[in-house]
Amino acid sequence: MTGSWRIFASVIAVVLIAGAAAALAIVWRPAIPAIEQPPPFDPALVRRGRDLAAIGNCTDCHTVRGGKDFAGGLPVPTPFGTIYSSNITPDADTGIGRWSEAAFRRAMRSGVDREGRHLYPTFPYDHFTNVSDEDDRALYAFLMTRQPVHAPTHANQLPFPLDQRPVIAGWKLLFLRRATYQPDDRQSAEWNRGAYLVEGLAHCGSCHTPRNALGAERATAQFAGGDVENWQAYAINAQSPSPVPWDAEALFAYLRNGWHPDHGSARGPMAQVVSNLASVPETEVRAIATYMAGVFGAPSPDRKAQGEAALARAKSISESRSEPASQAKTAGASIYAAACASCHESGRPLPYGGVNLALSTAISGPDPRNAANIVLSGVRAVEGEASPIMPGFAASMTDGQISALLAYLRSRFSNQPRWNGVETAVAEARRTQMVSLQTSPGPRNAPADPAQRGKP
Repeated sequence: MTGSWRIFASVIAVVLIAGAAAALAIVWRPAIPAIEQPPPFDPALVRRGRDLAAIGNCTDCHTVRGGKDFAGGLPVPTPFGTIYSSNITPDADTGIGRWSEAAFRRAMRSGVDREGRHLYPTFPYDHFTNVSDEDDRALYAFLMTRQPVHAPTHANQLPFPLDQRPVIAGWKLLFLRRATYQPDDRQSAEWNRGAYLVEGLAHCGSCHTPRNALGAERATAQFAGGDVENWQAYAINAQSPSPVPWDAEALFAYLRNGWHPDHGSARGPMAQVVSNLASVPETEVRAIATYMAGVFGAPSPDRKAQGEAALARAKSISESRSEPASQAKTAGASIYAAACASCHESGRPLPYGGVNLALSTAISGPDPRNAANIVLSGVRAVEGEASPIMPGFAASMTDGQISALLAYLRSRFSNQPRWNGVETAVAEARRTQMVSLQTSPGPRNAPADPAQRGKP
C-alpha cells in the first residue's frame, strides 16, 4: 500500500509540475532588450506608415480629447471595466521610445509589450496578426518619428482577477489565431487588397462583429453588428438595416468623403474612421469598398424593392413636406417641426444639408441608441474645415421630449416596428455621450491642400 501511494504521489507530482510548466509557458514572455535610440528611417517608409496608421485609426484610439496625438489616455469602456489606451509616441520613459522593431512586431502579433506584459485585447492584435512584416515596419517607422510626449499610462479600472495580466494569456489560448492573411486566387487583386486591410489593420470586425461572454468576436456572426461605446456598429453584411442596399460605389463615396446621398453622413465612432480614410490613397479606400461590397452581397429582389420604396418615400417627403394627419398633433411632431424640419426638409443636399430621414439607418436601425446619441450630442464641426454641423439638444430637451421625438421619427420615416425601451436608451445615451464628448477626439478632415497628403 505504501508503495502504491508513493507511485500515486509521484504521478500527481509529475502532473502538477507539467501543468505548472505548461501554464508558465503560456503566461511568461521574456522582456526584449531596450534600444538607446531608433535608427534613421527612409521618408518614403514613414509616409507609408502614415497612411497605414490612418487606415488603422491609430490616432483616435490613442489620443484623448485635448491631448497630444498618440499619447494615449483614452478611456475605453468594456463590459468588464474601463481600459485606457497607451502612449505610442517615442517617449523613452512612458511611450515606445525604447522599443525595437522586434518588440513592436511582437505587440502587434502577440499582444505582448516590450517588457513581456500581456496587453488587453482592446488593442486589436487579434486582427493585427494579419499585418505583414513590411507594413509593421512602416508603422514602426511612422510612430518612432512622431513627437515624443511624456504621458504616463492611466491605471485600468478592472475588478480582480481581470486586473491580473496573466489572465489574458488564457484568453489568447482560446481566441488568438496567429495565422496571417492568405490571398484568395479566385478574386481580383483589388478585392484581395481590401480583404487584407479589412481583416487586418482596419480591424472592421472589432466594432461590427458581436462578441461572446468573454469579449471575443463571434466567428459565426462576422460583421453582424456590434456595440461600441453605447453606439451600435451596424451589421455590414446581408443583415444591414440600411433602408437602401449598399454597393461598391456607395461604400467608396461614404468611406472616402464621409457621406452618401442615399445613406447620410458618418457619425459617432465611424466619423473618426472616415476622416482618417479621407487622407489615404484612393486606391486603398476603393479596395476596402470592393471587398466589403462582396461581404454585403448582391441584394435579393425583395431587398432591391425595399430600397426603391425607401427612395420613393424620401422623394415624396421631400416634395410634399407634409405629414400624415394622424401624426400631425403629437408631441414628437411638434418638436420635429420646431427643431428638425428646417434642416432635414430644406432640400439642401448633403453633406451640409440634413439627411432625408427616410434614408437614415439610425431611424431604421434595430434600436434607438444611435438616433438618441445624435439628437443629444449633435454633429461637431471640424475645426478649420467646411463640414457638416448639427446642434446637440442635450441642454434644451428633456429625456421625455427626446423620447417623443424619436418615437415620431421612427413612425413617420421608417417602415419598421416601433422601438421598445426608448426612454431607457435616451437616459443611457445622455449619461455616456456626456463622457464621450469630454474624452474622444473629434473627427478631422483630410488636409485642404492635397499636396499635404504626401508628407510624412
